[in-house]
Amino acid sequence: MAEALHSLDDTDRQLLALLRDNARLPVAHLAKALRVSRGTVQNRIDRMQAEGVIVGYTVRLKPEAEEQRVRGWMSIAVEGNRAGQVLSALRGEPAVQSLHTTNGRWDVVAEVRADDLGAFDRVLTRIRTIDGIAATETSILLSTMKL
Repeated sequence: MAEALHSLDDTDRQLLALLRDNARLPVAHLAKALRVSRGTVQNRIDRMQAEGVIVGYTVRLKPEAEEQRVRGWMSIAVEGNRAGQVLSALRGEPAVQSLHTTNGRWDVVAEVRADDLGAFDRVLTRIRTIDGIAATETSILLSTMKL
């Protein structure tokens, strides 16, 4: 996939930007915005899916749509060179919505979601017991200003 990312041209990047904003845009609309044919847009989308550049589509909800859900950012320090093992375990945790490797004090930041505080607490407990995690710090998200 690294080769595929390097082979993206400006039109591919513009197409990806449009799809990030709204993956449901019709191909005709994308073609008009990019000033290319519908066939060109469809071929580029198909190619990027085949190369693994585009790996899926999703729905983004306004935070108010999930009022009862508890969301937070968990910063994680990993022991030694166990990042691969920790990331693998975190990928298997259903409450983890996204994972990001970072520099600085924390090695990984995970977005965590649960239905209520009790469930959130149980998720944090499960994550903290993953072999290879040295320390964590969690901040509950109170409100979102921009998606």
